[in-house]
Amino acid sequence: MNQQQSVAMQSMKEWLSHPGELGREPAKIEPAGEFDLHGLHYYMFRYKKGILGKWLLGVCGGYGPGDTEHCGHVFSEMEPYDAVTAVDKAKEMVEMIRRYWMEQAKALEQEARPADPEGSGEDSGNVNDACREVAGRKDADRNHAGRNDINEDGDQEENDETGTFVGFVLLSEPHWSPDKLAADMKADWGIDCIEEEDGETSGEDVSANDEGNTAHDDEDAPHIYSVNGLRLVVAMMDAPVPEGEAEANAANNYMWPEAVETVKTHKAHLMVAIMGKDAPVKERGLLFAKLMAACCRQETVLGVYTSGTVFQPRFYLDASEMMKDGGLPILNWIYFGLYQTEGGWNTYTYGMRAFGRDEMEVLDVRAEPQELRDYLLNLAYYVLDGDVVLRDGETLGFTAEQKLPITRSKGVSLDGVTLKIGYPES
Repeated sequence: MNQQQSVAMQSMKEWLSHPGELGREPAKIEPAGEFDLHGLHYYMFRYKKGILGKWLLGVCGGYGPGDTEHCGHVFSEMEPYDAVTAVDKAKEMVEMIRRYWMEQAKALEQEARPADPEGSGEDSGNVNDACREVAGRKDADRNHAGRNDINEDGDQEENDETGTFVGFVLLSEPHWSPDKLAADMKADWGIDCIEEEDGETSGEDVSANDEGNTAHDDEDAPHIYSVNGLRLVVAMMDAPVPEGEAEANAANNYMWPEAVETVKTHKAHLMVAIMGKDAPVKERGLLFAKLMAACCRQETVLGVYTSGTVFQPRFYLDASEMMKDGGLPILNWIYFGLYQTEGGWNTYTYGMRAFGRDEMEVLDVRAEPQELRDYLLNLAYYVLDGDVVLRDGETLGFTAEQKLPITRSKGVSLDGVTLKIGYPES
């Protein structure tokens, strides 16, 4: 087995270990072939959920020559492996994923490069690179993965996720109103969303409002708005979020019992992103929360998929109200996971990495779950509001006598490195 295939097998194991898939590594996995598609190389694997189970088919890729990082095409429908049909089945899975990412890449490609003034179509030749960019962001979110480095002073350095704000608004029908979104951004937040022109808009696509301004209500095209030097991208995908990913993450929301059943009914979704890194990360985060909250006012909205879970639209809107009083929308930015083990209650953050900070965990505590969650919520607010850096080996205290240990190590609730924070004894 060469290095590329070995790396692909590890990626397949990690994908299968996600709670939305097997939730653990397969009992057995082995190479089952390889193929080339669209200029990239793919590896097939067959695996078993249990020692006595059937062989199932999975695929990982695509890789360029000598690459050890795939472009995000890792998938399994968990259907039986058949050596005769394996290649065709694997290619079908890749094409399904590729179609989805190509649609999402269109919006980001418009941000990444200007439209070809000659109309030659040359800007469409690098779909694989755009696919890598979007898929890389989505994979990091999906797998709760990521890492922050520590510099010589012990500070956390920015990682690939820092300043990346991408979310998905789930829709009951493939319909939304860009005009309503712009109006709600103005009414709720006083923000004028100036839509960028792509140079190809026809007069039929433009309608005049009462003030004589132009408004674009084409729901199928990606909409890109300029706000304070940043670009706000909203694009509708006329299909559910693939792989049952939204449903799997909806199961994380213990505050919304009907989340999974509600999310199962979504038929389309909006991809929402803040592009550009000229503004401070908190400013980008605030703009993202305002944009997502405005999207919650769409008539077809069902849920808000971000920060590793799916929020109820009314909850997201209510949480965003803090910004009107100058507060941080901590419940829009951060998901606070909560679960019980034999050792006690556990809680963790998911969303701190977008601000260049480690995720935090409080583990095995004998306390009321609500008190534990509120403790971590207040701590996360303290860190983000004051740009505080918590360091491995130091202590934290809310009184002169209190010394709560801080340990930076491999995550328990999350992939990557996290901070383990002590809990005050009663």
